[in-house]
Amino acid sequence: MLASGPFEVKLTPQPPTTGLEPARLGRQTIDKRFHGELEAYSLGEMLSVAGEVPGSAGYVAIERVEGRLHGRQGSFVLQHHGVMDRGVPTLSVTVVPDSGSGELAGLRGTMQIRIEQGQHTYHFEYELAEA
Repeated sequence: MLASGPFEVKLTPQPPTTGLEPARLGRQTIDKRFHGELEAYSLGEMLSVAGEVPGSAGYVAIERVEGRLHGRQGSFVLQHHGVMDRGVPTLSVTVVPDSGSGELAGLRGTMQIRIEQGQHTYHFEYELAEA
């Protein structure tokens, strides 16, 4: 199945962990609102690092999504893994296995995120298996 639509995201920088400042590590909270076939909100945390070469970086994040997916109520967790290699991005966003609850128990899938002209959209390919 497929769900898509726009979303808004608010990233709030958090203080660095003591002793990690020289490593150029960043930490942020995630507050996101999904619209369209996924009507939901999410909260999460992101860790990031800038490489020594401009345009190189990486991030990981975990976010808990709660709301309705094609009319089914529940929650699930997304895990992000992103890399920017001298300006070339790769991103993987996957539903954590067995993280679905309510009518979304058994949810599996992957999400693509696009940012064009400052607008965020998601493209979520998923399946609902028996929990």
